[in-house]
Amino acid sequence: MKKSIYIFSAGEISRKDNTLMFESEKGKKYIPVEDTKEIYLFGEVNFNKRLLEFISQKEIIIHMFNHYGYYTGTFYPREHLNSGYMILHQAKAYLDDDHRLSIARQFVSGAMLNMLAVLKYYENRGKELEGIRDDVFKFKDNLKEMKTIETLMAQEGNAREKYYNAFDRIIGNDHFLFEGRSRRPPLNRLNALISFGNSLMYSVVLSEIYKTHLDPRIGYLHSTNFRRFSLNLDIAEIFKPIIVDRMIFTLIGKRMVNEKDFEKDLQGIVLNDKGRRIFAEEFENRLTTTVQHRQLNKTVSYRTLIRMEVYKLQKELIGEESYEPYVTRW
Repeated sequence: MKKSIYIFSAGEISRKDNTLMFESEKGKKYIPVEDTKEIYLFGEVNFNKRLLEFISQKEIIIHMFNHYGYYTGTFYPREHLNSGYMILHQAKAYLDDDHRLSIARQFVSGAMLNMLAVLKYYENRGKELEGIRDDVFKFKDNLKEMKTIETLMAQEGNAREKYYNAFDRIIGNDHFLFEGRSRRPPLNRLNALISFGNSLMYSVVLSEIYKTHLDPRIGYLHSTNFRRFSLNLDIAEIFKPIIVDRMIFTLIGKRMVNEKDFEKDLQGIVLNDKGRRIFAEEFENRLTTTVQHRQLNKTVSYRTLIRMEVYKLQKELIGEESYEPYVTRW
């Protein structure tokens, strides 16, 4: 099975014969290209055009993050699977207001249903969450009344705000209080974990889209524009509650991270290198965790579920099968 490689140190990555070599002050480390599917760069890493040509041939994606753990960009090799046929169908659905709204509503519905599943999971374990769960359910029940992308996104935002109100009750740790959602920069430790996890989630979904015929630049909930990928943001909404949020509760609940794994500067609070390493390792463990798939009647990993979600959307766009989002059943 191919692996994701995370590099947190400063150094240089280069081609060495038919493999990759990362050299830092700690020495040299070889990275077998045949076993690598994507590379996450967090340290100050130098590389050249020769390396990019090589990893493009090997279909390896590089995701880059700055010192604060913010996603800054992706080296996306030449599309090996993109087809004009699928791009035309993606664009056709985007330009059809009703079709676009229908797909976007499914993304939001999947996100809310998975939020509800997380709340129910912890409510069954003694957390007082019934009122919050009722509020989120009301927003979910009213989705059919949303007639524009803007009102749909507002409804999703309202539901997520209620959902975040449950975090303090679930976590129960004074060192990790929510205190409202803050981004760029996160203003406390819990928000730093959420932001870092969401950035990784967007990158993973982008990698899985790359392995299909779809183009990540054409999304439906998040508007297609000149500045960014958007389809990965759409699909990530479905999986953030059950992968990122559940993992954060585990990291804090099992004391795998603590207040010493963060650093504060003028821009806010971020994970330090040790904290990022712990988070990334647990994130990879979560992606390889398997769950029972009801339709296939077999176990599949969360990473596989993400790619299957892209395939389901692909079938919707070419008229083979109506898209329905993945909803967990723990």
